[in-house]
Amino acid sequence: MYKSLLIISLFISSFISSQTPLKVLTEKDVTVGAARFNEYLPKLAKKNVAVVTNISGLVGKTSIVDTLLKLNVRVKKIFGPEHGFRGIADAGEKVKSNIDKKTGLPVISLYGAHKKPTKEDLKGIDVVIYDIQDVGVRFYTFISTLTYVMEACAENGKELIVMDRPNPNGFYVDGPTMTDKYKSFLGIHNVPLVYGMTIGEYALMANGEAWLVSKTKVAKSDEVIITKLKCNLTVISVKGYEHNYTYDLPVKPSPNLPNLTSVLLYPSLGLFEGTVMSLGRGTDMPFQVIGHPQYSKHDFSFTPKPNAITKEPKYNNEVCYGLDLRNERMIENPKRQIQLKWLIEFNKDLKMDEFIDKNFNAHSGNDELKEQIKANKTEEEIRKSWQNDIAAFKVIRKKYLLYKDFE
Repeated sequence: MYKSLLIISLFISSFISSQTPLKVLTEKDVTVGAARFNEYLPKLAKKNVAVVTNISGLVGKTSIVDTLLKLNVRVKKIFGPEHGFRGIADAGEKVKSNIDKKTGLPVISLYGAHKKPTKEDLKGIDVVIYDIQDVGVRFYTFISTLTYVMEACAENGKELIVMDRPNPNGFYVDGPTMTDKYKSFLGIHNVPLVYGMTIGEYALMANGEAWLVSKTKVAKSDEVIITKLKCNLTVISVKGYEHNYTYDLPVKPSPNLPNLTSVLLYPSLGLFEGTVMSLGRGTDMPFQVIGHPQYSKHDFSFTPKPNAITKEPKYNNEVCYGLDLRNERMIENPKRQIQLKWLIEFNKDLKMDEFIDKNFNAHSGNDELKEQIKANKTEEEIRKSWQNDIAAFKVIRKKYLLYKDFE
């Protein structure tokens, strides 16, 4: 009797929580780590500094780099990740190292073949600052960049300061967990697709769980020696943030995530990157619509065309029919889980053997989800297969939380 009442109580509590509108924080509600100058400026006195950042690394309306220079911090180098320092490159586009026109500082690309700072890159640097807005999804590549930067700092004896920022998808943990077989730049650690942590908390976890490694190839051999690393890490936390909140970003975190709706849909829609579907790249609605030229069930349509963000969109100049998700009421009725219903629907309705492509497993993190979709498993059946891994991860995650957790 007691167990039955407990189960009912937990179900009701979960239902009420899922129906409670999300509180949306704005930049006026929080003080991001980069704006808490008293917490980190003393550490930078008379130090040579390198900054890993992009267009999202703002203090107010000003780049963290420009802010530090105005405060007479000795910034010597900028490292730019995917999309570049000024954030204008397309997803996956090669970003070249260059000289920043505004500051005259060298910008070293951390994308393509050069994802990790080298010993030469860090020569003469005392402290590295990492300040990039994350959106809390495993295949959003900035946590991979963070990991490589942490490893490089550990290998070369450099201090790392992570400027923390709110996670707009930090109010839940969900999705399949990465497996070793599919580790790549789209997922470097065995964490769920949505991990419910800020970038600072994630850095603490990677450091504390000994996930940082150095790989050394033995001469004239196929053997690789793996050494566990520890980074000299400081996280400058956010004031005013809790995991029960979302965050309306003051600037696009990347070119194809233009607003809060796209950011909240991204965990669910990102899986479509490994399918035949278009996600609206080449329109003003990226990651808010789903469509395909051969889909006929819905009247809504859009036509991808080259633009400043996406030069070669999928189905260029072809009419794509599908779903408009811009009115999904993500704030008023948060599901606190990724949505598989759209993936299941389009797979069933299009009846294409090639609906899921070779990139899908890299996004999902395993080969099980692909087979479950192809076998027409229900969303409930699929979600059930994730729960043990999610529960195990939550135990690890809890050790590194800096902010009040979601209910």
